[in-house]
Amino acid sequence: MKAMVLRGPAPVESQPLSLEDVPEPVPGPREVRIKVRFCGVCRTDLHIVEGELPPVRLPLVPGHQVVGVVDAVGDAGGDAGTKAPGEAASDRTPGTAGNTAGNTGRRAGDGAYYFAEDAGGDAESDVASNAAEDANCRVRVGDRVGLPWLYSACGRCSFCLKGQENLCERIRFTGYSYDGGYAEYVIARKDFVVQLPPAFPDLDAAPLLCAGIIGYRSLKVAGVKPGDTVGLFGFGASAHLAIQVARHWGCDVLVFTRSEAHQNLARALGASWAGKAEDGPAGSCDAAVSFAPAGSVIPPALRALKKGGTLAVNAVHLDGVPAFDYSLLYWEKSVKSVANATREDAREFIRLAAEIPVKVSTEVFPLEEANEALLRLKRGQIQGEAVLDVAQVL
Repeated sequence: MKAMVLRGPAPVESQPLSLEDVPEPVPGPREVRIKVRFCGVCRTDLHIVEGELPPVRLPLVPGHQVVGVVDAVGDAGGDAGTKAPGEAASDRTPGTAGNTAGNTGRRAGDGAYYFAEDAGGDAESDVASNAAEDANCRVRVGDRVGLPWLYSACGRCSFCLKGQENLCERIRFTGYSYDGGYAEYVIARKDFVVQLPPAFPDLDAAPLLCAGIIGYRSLKVAGVKPGDTVGLFGFGASAHLAIQVARHWGCDVLVFTRSEAHQNLARALGASWAGKAEDGPAGSCDAAVSFAPAGSVIPPALRALKKGGTLAVNAVHLDGVPAFDYSLLYWEKSVKSVANATREDAREFIRLAAEIPVKVSTEVFPLEEANEALLRLKRGQIQGEAVLDVAQVL
């Protein structure tokens, strides 16, 4: 199969992803293989490719907003299992690196992406023993599904048992811990794929699987209630979906972004005000979400909050937060990070997106132009979300 492979982090200007022929992967127990149609391009992918998120395995196929069709289901013995007609079995791994075995991120205390080797077993083996979950994994060949950032969680740690699998001690991520969707085929845990409603064609469904889900969770973390005034700082792929949820809840939305094109899109999607962060009204927002990977946004976002308001920071990587006067944080304002999302977040958002229904803005690139898509994302030149058309690969 064709895949865009990262063999070492580097600035995206140097085109670190290469189009390669690699073996088709084969699903093991409790896994499915997805024939990829589209894969969204996320800023997290950019952080991974450029090394701002330290690699946990190399080589790597990025991508975690995957839309496709299940074409093979692993059997209990770990062989290829049930396959679509005409499909052949091959190696378990798509010719890059073995799946996380022996590969860990930074050590505990150094960052959010440390995967413990001594945490009581592997996430897959822990959950594989849970027969009750198997009853809910009715994924079959021919099903159209999505594969988001959350690849798996252990189901056993204290966070999972409290319904906080996004904080799992042995969490794994699509396109980071395991190969992702910048390829013709990808392996997924069948209990972690997302069923997609027919309301969304494949292209429009891709941005929902990270940008949409994490934007929705960010509104929840910020404590947004119907009728609130909500500030959105940055207006890329996630924010252009989150605003539609907030407007559906009857919220007044203010959008803070430097880009005139993004300001215009925000107004078209229902923002009552759109402009630069430094020009925004102070003390105007009951809650706010920052979608920017820049710590410099934090002080103006706090300035925009009313007393008791919460700022949710939706960024997997953030540069330095500048020193600011304590008065910006006083009056019981709070700042909370948004860390991943749960399967329940995904189910809730997908249902809500179909109900609204959300309008998705995309720019389509061939798979082999993934470097260009990431470069344009880095330069702020994408309206909505960049999406790779994997089905049309050369």
